[in-house]
Amino acid sequence: MNIFRRITHMLVATLFIASPTPVFAQPLGLGATAVPGPLADLQRRLALETLHSSWSIGIDVEDLATGFESGVNVNESMPAASTIKIPVMVEVFRQMELGLVSLHHDLHVQERDKDYGSGDLCYAAVNTPISIERLLWAMITDSDNTATNMLIRMVGRSHINGTMHRLGLRHTQVKDYIRTASGGIRYALRTSPHDMIRLLDAMAHHSLIDQWASGEMLAILTGQHHNGLLPQSLPIGTQVAHKTGTLRDTLNDVGIVYLADEPYAIAVMTTNLPDLESGRTFIRQVSRLAYDSFKRFGQWRISNRLPAFAIDGATTAAAAAQSLTPDVAMWSGHPGNAAAPDVGVWKNRNLVP
Repeated sequence: MNIFRRITHMLVATLFIASPTPVFAQPLGLGATAVPGPLADLQRRLALETLHSSWSIGIDVEDLATGFESGVNVNESMPAASTIKIPVMVEVFRQMELGLVSLHHDLHVQERDKDYGSGDLCYAAVNTPISIERLLWAMITDSDNTATNMLIRMVGRSHINGTMHRLGLRHTQVKDYIRTASGGIRYALRTSPHDMIRLLDAMAHHSLIDQWASGEMLAILTGQHHNGLLPQSLPIGTQVAHKTGTLRDTLNDVGIVYLADEPYAIAVMTTNLPDLESGRTFIRQVSRLAYDSFKRFGQWRISNRLPAFAIDGATTAAAAAQSLTPDVAMWSGHPGNAAAPDVGVWKNRNLVP
């Protein structure tokens, strides 16, 4: 897909208006048709799934080959919960690209970093040194809040917010550190489904920060340990690079599903839930619905001679999914091992009691 067409689709998507009723993209060049083929059916199904819901829902899905989108309340500002850790990670990699930080630099745990809502680093002794490498993996794969607060302290909230603004994200803000004991967390950490899709789209096309940073961020997201939402209802072996988020009445999951040669980005956000199980069931249903729709859309795209997913005009989704491993040369301490760093070594080094 040429850059003008992709920018056109992204600009069209920004015309969504946050509303309690479903609103959908209107890609240019399609006349009165909202989105083509199976994605039009997906629109209708998503509307039916959410029409009578008593809680707040935002959904955005995008075909990464063509840029066509479908969704409900895509620009609704919602509690980000731990999906905000993706923007934090982006800022870390941005400052790394500028030479301001290094993967192998150590940060020291401070008492004010500690949050006991998720992760084990809250039990580490004050002044424990932990590398940025390990903090990144803990923040994303284990959703460690203390690791996140340490990285926010390092890069600065104003820099995270400034980068998101420059990227065109209208609803993503980090107004405070992660404080799960405070009811204000739902207002301090905000984003929208479409904001998350914009980040994931750029990452999938290796254009977020630079090609290396995009690949490494995708590798980390693919190492996610919390796989009970988007991946749960998909066929075994489906590669998903994603990040979940949970609060008392909020459940989110956003990511990229590497479906053969028809990868797609998906963001499902729910809040004001009566219970978390309702959110789990809903996100799993939407995930499977999207997966089946994009399988059909891939065939429709081919029959209509639209371009396939590509990076630099060459890399297919299948090849991209196979390459979602960290650059071993950069992630030191794990020679010859392309898997995520073993966070269990923290206990071996007496970092966690």
